Amino acid sequence: MTLRCIAGIETPDQGRIILNERILYDSHQGINVPIRDRKVGFVFQNYALFPHLTVAQNIAYGLRKLPRNAINRRVGEQLAQMKLTGLGDRYPNQLSGGQQQRVALARALAPEPDILLLDEPFSALDTHLRNELEKQLIQTLSRYMGLAIFVSHNLEEAYRVTQKLMVLDHGQVVAAGDKQAIFDRPNTLTVAQLTGCKNYSRIQPINRHTLRALDWDCTLQTTEVVTAAHTHIGIRAHQITFVDPREPSPPNTFPAWVVWTSETPHRMTVYLKLGEPPLDTEDYHLQAEVFKEKWVRLKDRPMPWSIALNPDRLMLLHA
Repeated sequence: MTLRCIAGIETPDQGRIILNERILYDSHQGINVPIRDRKVGFVFQNYALFPHLTVAQNIAYGLRKLPRNAINRRVGEQLAQMKLTGLGDRYPNQLSGGQQQRVALARALAPEPDILLLDEPFSALDTHLRNELEKQLIQTLSRYMGLAIFVSHNLEEAYRVTQKLMVLDHGQVVAAGDKQAIFDRPNTLTVAQLTGCKNYSRIQPINRHTLRALDWDCTLQTTEVVTAAHTHIGIRAHQITFVDPREPSPPNTFPAWVVWTSETPHRMTVYLKLGEPPLDTEDYHLQAEVFKEKWVRLKDRPMPWSIALNPDRLMLLHA
């Protein structure tokens, strides 16, 4: 909805939309710039190509005010950049899903918009095409001189494509800034959850660098100063360390039992109970993620294992 309002496809009830100090919409002043004059490129989730137009005609759709030679030049440039050379005379139904999405991206970029809006552009594609188009988009955005807003529910995809993140919750901005900073220090429980943190616990502060993790039933040392405003502690699944029993134990090392595991093609998710053996498969405290190569070395260790929650990796959170 936010993207559609920026593009002018939807009209807000009230408020303002300003792009590069240019007012696109202002309910108080009665300003509502037409779609064709907003200089906005939009790539839709379902491509939204015109089925009765060829690839070249789709790309040229927003260029009708230009001279014919300029239109042909822009279309040719986009066909080459999007690896669509030779397909200009085909119709959308003669293209694969990946080719259609590249045409949609070329059509959005051809008028040289001030902002490019991308609404989950890969969601309708299979994994292989998604990866290929993602690489294409990253290369395209590296050359694009305008702003770009990329909407995605896939955290890893958003991280790979973008430099800055904005996290929305119920229509409100709850975090915005450098992507790594948001992942490292989400600050609130909501942002931690929305950025994929699977491990969090209520806390009871003990002193400036010590707290009790109530849901994990353990006491933790923290690098960050604990304040009265902090209500939860969190740690990401891939940042839990499995300690070699032959090595000295780092801070926040605890005995742990494997409750159960689940797998993806490359990783294992290991559900762990701290302090004592589990009663059943629901009786666990933490989820850890490890690559399968490491899991092969871990899985036959006798229980309990030793795991460490690095004080530098613990995230103090506000409710």
